[in-house]
Amino acid sequence: MVSAGEWRDYGISCLREVAVFAVFRRTAEHPLYRIEKRPRLRGRQGQYSVVGMDGQILKRGADLRAVLRVLERKLIRAVK
Repeated sequence: MVSAGEWRDYGISCLREVAVFAVFRRTAEHPLYRIEKRPRLRGRQGQYSVVGMDGQILKRGADLRAVLRVLERKLIRAVK
């Protein structure tokens, strides 16, 4: 999506208990989406989650491909 021009920048953070891939519309703002991996949640809700700009968890699960489908639906727009 960065190469397609939908997203302008991204960042990767590896912390002690979480790895985060953040997507930005512009480089100097809060991320549009954060894709997080929390291995401690593997047995409960799933280790992968997509978090929106407002901090709301949009999708959580054990399979990364299934969790990322929520972004595909968000990017589909009506053409006039």
